[in-house]
Parts: sequence; C-alpha cells; structure tokens
Amino acid sequence: MGRAFGWLWAAYAVSAYGTGLGFGAFSVVAIVVLHAGSAEVAALSSSGLLIGALLAVPLGPWMEFRAKRPVMIAMDVVRFAALATLPLAYWLDVLSFAQLLVISVVTAAAKIAFTAAGGAYLKTIVPADRLLVATSRFEATTWSATVVGPPVGGAVIGLVGPVATVVIDAVSYLFSALGIAAIREPEPPAKKTSTRRRGDIVEGWRYIFTHDTLRPLFLNAMLVNGFIMAGEPLLSVLMLSHLGFEVWEYGLAFAVPCIGGLIGARLSRRVAARWGEPRVLRVFGTLRACWPLGLAFVRPGVAGLVIVMVTEFGLIVCASLFSSVLSAYRLNHTEADRRARVLAAWSIGTSTSIAVLTLLWGLLAQLIGPRAALALAGILVLGTPFLLRSRSTLGEQREVDVELRGELRQVDAE
Repeated sequence: MGRAFGWLWAAYAVSAYGTGLGFGAFSVVAIVVLHAGSAEVAALSSSGLLIGALLAVPLGPWMEFRAKRPVMIAMDVVRFAALATLPLAYWLDVLSFAQLLVISVVTAAAKIAFTAAGGAYLKTIVPADRLLVATSRFEATTWSATVVGPPVGGAVIGLVGPVATVVIDAVSYLFSALGIAAIREPEPPAKKTSTRRRGDIVEGWRYIFTHDTLRPLFLNAMLVNGFIMAGEPLLSVLMLSHLGFEVWEYGLAFAVPCIGGLIGARLSRRVAARWGEPRVLRVFGTLRACWPLGLAFVRPGVAGLVIVMVTEFGLIVCASLFSSVLSAYRLNHTEADRRARVLAAWSIGTSTSIAVLTLLWGLLAQLIGPRAALALAGILVLGTPFLLRSRSTLGEQREVDVELRGELRQVDAE
C-alpha cells in the first residue's frame, strides 16, 4: 500500500485507540462530576456537533485547493489543545458544563475538517482498485480500538479518576500529528479544474444532491446515524443512572460487540467482490436498521448486559461492512476537484442530523423517559432502508453485475 499509507494508517490507529479509551468520557464526566441529567447530556452531545458543524461549513471549499496534510496536522493539534483544558480545569476544581460544551464544539469542528482532508488525501495515495482495502483497514482499526478502549478506559476511570481517559485521548492526537508529519512523499498538487467558485460553500451538497446514487446514501446516512447516535446519551443515562450499572460494565457492554466491527470490515472486500458494491450497500444498509430497537429492552443485571451486547453486535457487523464499502464507493464516485467539499458536506450533514435528533430525543426522554425514547428511535429507523431502494441504485447494480461478469469471463479466458 506504500509508505505514505503506512504512516497515515499508523497515525489514525494511535488517535483511534485514544478515542476508544475516551469512549463516552464527556457523558461520564457530565453525569459523575457535574451530576447532569438526560437533557443536559443530550445537549452536550448535540450542541457540540451542531455548532461544530456550522463552524466547519467554510472549511470544505477552503481545503479543496490546499495541501491536505498540513490541515490534518493542524486539526490534530487543535483537538489536543482543546481536550487538554478539561483535566486542567478539573484538577483546579473549576470545571463547568459550559467548558464541556466549548470543548465539544471545537473538537467536533476539527474532526470534520480532519475527516474531509484525510479522505481526499487517501484518494491521492491509494489507487482506485485498492481503495476498499484501505477503507476496510481503517474500519477494522476503528472497531479494534473500540473493543479494547471502553473496558480499559472504564478501568482507568475507576482507578485514576473520571478525566484520566481524556488525557490519554488528548495525547493520542499529538502522536497522530507526528505520524502524519513523518510522511515524506510530496503531496500531489490539487487540480484547479472546477468550474464553480472556490468559495462556494454549498458545492459539496449540490454535488451530492444531483448525484443519483450518492443522494439516497447521504439521506440514509443522516437518518440512521442520527437515530442511532441520539440513543447513545439516553442509553448512558438509562444504564448508569436508572439501572445502576458500573462504568466498567457500561464500557464492557459496548466493547465486546465491537468484535463484530472487525468481522464486518474483514468481510467487506469479499462480499463486495461477490455481490457488487451497490447491492452490499442496499442489503447491509437495510440490515443495520433492524437492530437499534433491541436497546429499549435493556434491564438490570447480567440479562441487561447480554441484551445490549447482542443488539450492538448485530448492528456493528452490518454497520462496519456497510461503512467500509460506502467510504470506497463515495471516493470512487466523486470527482477529484470536489472530494474535500463533498466529504466536508457529508460530515457536516450527518453531524447536524445527529445533533438535532440527539437534542430532540434528550428533551423527549425528559417527558417519556429514556427507555420509551429509545424505543421510538428504534421504530423510526426501521423506515430508513426505503431510501436505498431507488431505481438509480438498482440500475447501477446492473451495470456493476455486467462489469463483474465481463471481468470474470476475461479471467477465465486468460
């Protein structure tokens, strides 16, 4: 895959494991240190994403015609600086809910910019026929970090304190920046072939919504990600506050199912080669919507942990396979001079959807309780697969099937 990809992958792995260790750290700090309730925890998650997404809007066109590696390094440094203020304030006994909100906003905006720049850069160092291999490796790394991170992070919190994992997460971004800086291969110059104005901040969304196959995928991703993530703070409150689970049990309940992420990422190449990318996106996009409703049935004790683990395992297998294929498919179906803007628009759109739905479901949980709110989100997400059954996607599948059959006949002839 090349030396540049090796350094990029290593840098991503370091920050992914740091994030895994800090999984749910803000919610834990808000609940344990600041005694926040459902609405406050939901507001923390949603406000950071929403305001961070708004701040990231002009970054897409700004990054499009600039070198991507310096942007990635800068965003890692920004995230380190923002997160480092949290343990400092905690140790000085001045930590406040407002500070958590500010840190959440800054890190959310930096993450969107980093993701857009990183995706565009990845396409320049990996050939199209190896892109699914690269994206599946990133996906596998994410889930392996999530397998290890939450239980270890929960143990660290229990031994050292509630902000210990935030320190580790912050330092991981410094190591990520060093890894990206170690890439010595010159970055290909951006091609200035766009007929649009560089400052057109809506170009990414315009491209997505005029693209027959990217449009339904984008709308589906907004809704599915929004409903699933809206349930995360509610499940945290339900398990930690209402049902009496320990922090390490909460972490374990999410860590063990993440083995399914490794399985899904490893299978993605074989399944896509056999069925074709559009069919995989449609089938596993449907399957991943069938699982979230199970989280509404969590109960105290071992039975509750089993329910969460089984539900999350099924969801994660389907979601990781879907995400691996989607990442490669999206890059291969986006023009070179639109990639940064499309990826930024995609991240901003999904982040905004997550923020809005998280805030609404936090308020809803105050009225009807977190369990009932989780059940409603699970029911609504069952309707999202209909977006993937468009004629354009089916037509694309026929084209892919024809192409694959032609390639197989050529291999047989050779």
